[in-house]
Amino acid sequence: MMAYVDGFVLPLPTSNIESYRAMATTCGAIWREHGALQYRECIADDVKPGKLTSFPQSVNLQPGETVVFSWIVYESRAHRDEVNDKVMKDPRMADFMKGTDMPFDGKRMIYGGFDMFLDL
Repeated sequence: MMAYVDGFVLPLPTSNIESYRAMATTCGAIWREHGALQYRECIADDVKPGKLTSFPQSVNLQPGETVVFSWIVYESRAHRDEVNDKVMKDPRMADFMKGTDMPFDGKRMIYGGFDMFLDL
């Protein structure tokens, strides 16, 4: 059985990079503590607008924003569901779950779960 991955793409105001880093550092520690195998956060470096599709278009990127691409790796879908259940009940996540002081626009975040089918 191969791993399972949750993936995220979101727009981040460049003025909020450090507050996002602080939030992601806390969240990453929580996910890892509850069993996630990997937690990665990447900031755009070479993501040009496309003619039909692109990372900037996918999140309706606005001036002064950059794209963040993130993923969390688990043993399996069942393991992901167990880890996420623990994370969502963790009291350290309460303020993040309110969504009122997020450093990015969560309405433009794209996310989903993926079965890994190739790992070289």
